[in-house]
Amino acid sequence: MGSIPDPGELTELTRPSFDEFQRQTSLMTSCTLLWKELSDHFTSLEQDLQKKSEALKHKIQSLDNQTKASLASLKKREVTIDGSVEIALERVEEHKELALKSLSDPDYENPDGEVDDGDGSFMVLKSLCLTMESRGFWNFVITKKKEIEILRKQIPLSLAECVDPAKFVIEAISEVFPVDKRGERSGEKGNDLGWACVLILESLIPVVVDPVIGKSRLLVTPSVKERAKEIAETWKKSLEERGGIENVKTPDVHTFLQHLVTFGIVKKDDVDLYRKLVVGSAWRKQMPKLAVSLGLGDKMPDMIKELISRGQQLDAVHFTYEVGLVDKFPPVPLLRAFLKDAKKAAASVLEDPENTGRAAQLAARKEQSALRAVIKCIEDYKLEARFPPENLKKRLEQLEKAKTEKKRPAAVPANKRTRASNGGPMPPAKAGRLTNAYVSSFPAPPTFVRSPSHTQYPTGVPAYPSPPAVYGSRSPPSPYAYSPEAAPPIAGSYPVAPLNYPAYGGYGNGFAPAYQQAYYR
Repeated sequence: MGSIPDPGELTELTRPSFDEFQRQTSLMTSCTLLWKELSDHFTSLEQDLQKKSEALKHKIQSLDNQTKASLASLKKREVTIDGSVEIALERVEEHKELALKSLSDPDYENPDGEVDDGDGSFMVLKSLCLTMESRGFWNFVITKKKEIEILRKQIPLSLAECVDPAKFVIEAISEVFPVDKRGERSGEKGNDLGWACVLILESLIPVVVDPVIGKSRLLVTPSVKERAKEIAETWKKSLEERGGIENVKTPDVHTFLQHLVTFGIVKKDDVDLYRKLVVGSAWRKQMPKLAVSLGLGDKMPDMIKELISRGQQLDAVHFTYEVGLVDKFPPVPLLRAFLKDAKKAAASVLEDPENTGRAAQLAARKEQSALRAVIKCIEDYKLEARFPPENLKKRLEQLEKAKTEKKRPAAVPANKRTRASNGGPMPPAKAGRLTNAYVSSFPAPPTFVRSPSHTQYPTGVPAYPSPPAVYGSRSPPSPYAYSPEAAPPIAGSYPVAPLNYPAYGGYGNGFAPAYQQAYYR
């Protein structure tokens, strides 16, 4: 067996090398860095899990609240169905009796005692709705475009008299929507009646809303709602015949979208189509509200960005205020960018060689339109503190003043007679008593002083008459009679013709023309 060393005995120790020390140090450093990296990684994972957990809790809570609200709404709808149906049936029965009385007795007066303070249009509309004469109602409305604000108040009250307002409206606008059925020969097809369709569809909404729970439920019969869906599908199919979305007129787009909202037939599968239609007609003031009603609230930021990229900053401002994205899209920079683009467009019009005659007028009109739109936007959204409109109004006044000055007629000399009918020059009155006197209706050419090489004037031109020459008997004596003193004398022994009667055509021979004033008689 080997001997066990004595602990007290001194033994020779192995001296550690410097390389081994460095290796150990490097290993410790690597371990420390790896530990720190792993620690940071796990800390980050823990924080991410914490955030996701909180987000899930918030979403679950939100879903719970939505579920409770939906259940409460469904319960309320279920409870109020009987009451709403009863109210609707009573209203239908009442309107039915009134319609029968109106048909049997043409002189039947309004039992409610309502007085039409206008030109009788309200009573006409009410009577047409009461008897469900949709064609007559449509023909009456389209003749009142100038009174559209009055109609906006009268049509909802009139539609309330219909037995079936939704069916009545569909039949009324069927002349032009979803397909224009007017004849080409009559020339009516070129007349846009989209304004009337939109007005009637908007007026139907307050009539068909549930009297108990409001807009969340529309009182439209299933058959009418199904017919409205068929109309929407027919319009969508007609897009291909019209050449796609880009070639559809804005009034038609507006009518289609309002039709969807009015009858509550918006489809989630067609959201992309609705988005393209809204962006293409974004300049219409009703489009922001329609976009929200069509369920495009989530897509609104992308739509606003698209409008800005297309140079429609003003429309983008209206959309931002409608959905509450003012902080994300500040309105003042957008309005300034809109004005800047408008000035560039006006400058490009001035440089266009094809509009040389009207370039200044078109450019001024573009800038005026942009200024008015921005000023109105500032006033509507109370942006005066952030974007004072004083300078814009001054610029607008300058453009309008310049336009007014350009329209002023040029000063006409007192002795020039103008034709009243077409603005052309009036043939001169009978000339004076001079035998060879000639008065031309054309502008007189410049007078030429004859060279001393001419020995004398031809005998056809007499010397100055002693009395001043005036117009003949056909015109009253003019106070602007020509006198010899009006023309300054020219040095030399050669007399010259009066400056008021230069030689015709600028010819130097001095002979008077052979034809007389019988040409004008």
